[in-house]
Amino acid sequence: MKFIIKRNILLENLNHTSKAISTRNLIPILTGIKFDLKEEGLYLFASDTDISVRSFIDKKDISEIKELGSIVIGGKYIVEIIRKLPDTDITIEVIDGFKMIVSTSNTEFNLNGINPEEFPNLELEETKEPIILNTDEFKTIINQTFFATAQSETRPILTGINFRIDNNALEVIATDSYRLARKVINIDKDLDSSVNIVIPGKNLLELSKIVDDDDENLELHLFNNKILFKYKNILFLSRLLSGTYPANSSIIPNNFATVIEIDSNSLYEMIDRASLLTSDKDKNTIKLELINRELIISSNSPEIGKVEEKLNVDSEGSVSISFSSKYMLDAIKSFNQEKVSLYINDDSSPIILKSNNDISLIQLVLPIKTY
Repeated sequence: MKFIIKRNILLENLNHTSKAISTRNLIPILTGIKFDLKEEGLYLFASDTDISVRSFIDKKDISEIKELGSIVIGGKYIVEIIRKLPDTDITIEVIDGFKMIVSTSNTEFNLNGINPEEFPNLELEETKEPIILNTDEFKTIINQTFFATAQSETRPILTGINFRIDNNALEVIATDSYRLARKVINIDKDLDSSVNIVIPGKNLLELSKIVDDDDENLELHLFNNKILFKYKNILFLSRLLSGTYPANSSIIPNNFATVIEIDSNSLYEMIDRASLLTSDKDKNTIKLELINRELIISSNSPEIGKVEEKLNVDSEGSVSISFSSKYMLDAIKSFNQEKVSLYINDDSSPIILKSNNDISLIQLVLPIKTY
């Protein structure tokens, strides 16, 4: 194998492919990136068994192809080498079986590779009728839901994001059992049967780093135990989580005793300041009270001190409820809207957050008992 390519083209595609490399993998072949140079161009493969990525560089984007071939090379090393080389033409050559030479006019690296025959055969086939999402819409979905996934593997199913499709509605839900994020959008496709799958949240986060905020589409190809995403010249394969995702529709109330519409920046800053005197030990708990159209945000820590913030609001009713400041800040931030509304019943019912300017999104935060 021997070819010449611009550094920036190779680096961009290596960065995408390297998302599937696990530093904790004990199988040497899975710490590498497979280079497969064919007549139509260069294929780059990586897999950690959880996700697999294939990036393709068309021959028109390769300066010169001298000899076809393939090799697996240490992913961490090849990415760092290409990143630190000057922005110029790079020559990649395989000699003596499985040795790769990476060179420019002034620099040469000699790397030991692995037999590409040992690399797993990645099943990256596509379906005939994929689901199409706009990339900007996809990134918004992940940004508004991922933070609510569980970080602990105690309940593995909650580390994933639930995608449900019924008719032409896509419902995306994430929860760690203390909070919930729910996003519903319409898709331009009526499916013959409903879809209910759970995709590992961290895999979707990695994919969102690959796709750009552009007018390109993202294709979703669904299978029994995996999902394949296609974006431009990239194929991204993720396993699905097995198990039943908890039904959540019943925990979102339909009627509320108190509704508080407020400037989202003001609410965020009040809670952020009040959280300064909280600690992880007490779950960063703060209190919200509504008394005579006055919103009071406070926190009281015997070890640290206390703080109280007040703001006049145009809301009737009386309420007193405590919650995690961290969870509430995450929820408010996800809307990216000028105003947000809090829907509250009592101190033992969940707090619902909505925005009149984005009815597709609902955030839920469970209260914390302080007695």
